[in-house]
Amino acid sequence: MHKLGRGHRDKVQQFMTITGASDKVALQVLKANDWHLEGAFDVFYSRPQIQTVTDTKHLDKLYNRYKDPYVDMILADGVSLLCSDLQVDPQDIVTLVVSWHMKAATMCEFSKQEFIGGLQALGIDSLDKFREIIPFMRSELKDEQKFREIYNFAFGWAKEKGQKSLALDTAIGMWQLLFAEKKWPLVDHWCQFLQVKYNKAISRDTWCQLLEFARTVNPSLSNYDAEGAWPYLIDEFVEFLTENSIVQKGECNDWSQNQ
Repeated sequence: MHKLGRGHRDKVQQFMTITGASDKVALQVLKANDWHLEGAFDVFYSRPQIQTVTDTKHLDKLYNRYKDPYVDMILADGVSLLCSDLQVDPQDIVTLVVSWHMKAATMCEFSKQEFIGGLQALGIDSLDKFREIIPFMRSELKDEQKFREIYNFAFGWAKEKGQKSLALDTAIGMWQLLFAEKKWPLVDHWCQFLQVKYNKAISRDTWCQLLEFARTVNPSLSNYDAEGAWPYLIDEFVEFLTENSIVQKGECNDWSQNQ
């Protein structure tokens, strides 16, 4: 702990004083929450299993179970086996939440640091503990701030290595998965519009702005501002909806009713 800056040391001490946790647990939880005390307290008190330090030997054993035999990483086959052990469908959105917690750089891959570091931050050192935390991870999607973080994380996670944009088919699949959680009524129309009118890769700006559009503009478009600073693609989508009489005023519920 002596290597930490004064501000971080103070936070570790404050966390230990309030929670009674050891310095190892305090450091683990604070690092996992980017040194935000409030978030660290929430994690500590909502997940009792994190109050114990993980066993690194157990973590190494878990990692080796899923590690590729030729590369020091967990690749697609290992992720598939992990999902099977967790009794989770690989296509289940909770696998995205798992990757978000592990800060995974790429879909269907975990480096050793990502896998072990992520499990340590979650207080997991066994499959039983991992299975126990899956319902909590699923519930995190109901938290609007966490959903936003997971949504923004998904862009970098799902795009091809070395690419700045997200392939259209991949983006559509991710949008259908993510917006199914929020029941955004226009998601299928958005995907149809892209396939018919656009058919190009998706930029990060468009990806991020669509979430804001879905959150703030009523699906009836009753509060849509044509002079707003939306990306041109979203403006064209609105034209597509109105020109094709897809949206009738008052037809759809707004985002807040789906929280």
